[in-house]
Amino acid sequence: MIDKIVESVAQALAGTRDGSIVLIGGFGTAGIPNELIQGLIEQGARELTVVNNNAGNGDTGLAALLKTGRVRKIVCSFPRQADSFVFDELYRSGRIELELVPQGNLAERLRAAGAGIGAFFTPTGVGTELAKGKETRVIDGRPYVLEYPIRGDLALIKAERGDRWGNLVYRQAARNFGPVMATAAARTVASVHEIAELGTLDPEAIVTPGIHVSAVVRVPRTVTQAGGFKAA
Repeated sequence: MIDKIVESVAQALAGTRDGSIVLIGGFGTAGIPNELIQGLIEQGARELTVVNNNAGNGDTGLAALLKTGRVRKIVCSFPRQADSFVFDELYRSGRIELELVPQGNLAERLRAAGAGIGAFFTPTGVGTELAKGKETRVIDGRPYVLEYPIRGDLALIKAERGDRWGNLVYRQAARNFGPVMATAAARTVASVHEIAELGTLDPEAIVTPGIHVSAVVRVPRTVTQAGGFKAA
């Protein structure tokens, strides 16, 4: 019997190794798996490479993980926001490495990893600092730069509902990077707000099929900084 539901975040993240590449879903404050990030902090893995859309907000969630000093490198599109002071201080003091990736390239590099694509050519970044040292090619008269997939050892994503097989349904914009990260990692842990009985999720609404998910853990609903779910 397949049952990917685990009782705690700690159980889901046990065994995460030092030096892991960790893909963390979320866009701004939408879809950030804060409970899983906190679990990773408590688990204690070090020398991590984190892949996310940005570099954390305030001093919670991803920013709290960065503040521990256990992240060696971050790969993201938007490292600077009005409240990215944790990353800013680490970067300016030389305590964290940054790989800046245009957002479309970030999504496609993750998708390529899940699809088994060895590399791809894109026009994004041609003629800029981001293309230095990379192979370029002219295709149909237009220059392109070669980009490689981003594969993770672990993906932490947030969904709305999931069943014991690991099938996931997301809530609107909170989906963001979740589906591509789930396919790009060797192990994917998903937090959900509701555990659905097997067979009750509409197959047409399942965005991430369970074959890409290793563990599902239920977490309570919370109000996010941007409004998010409102308690009755």
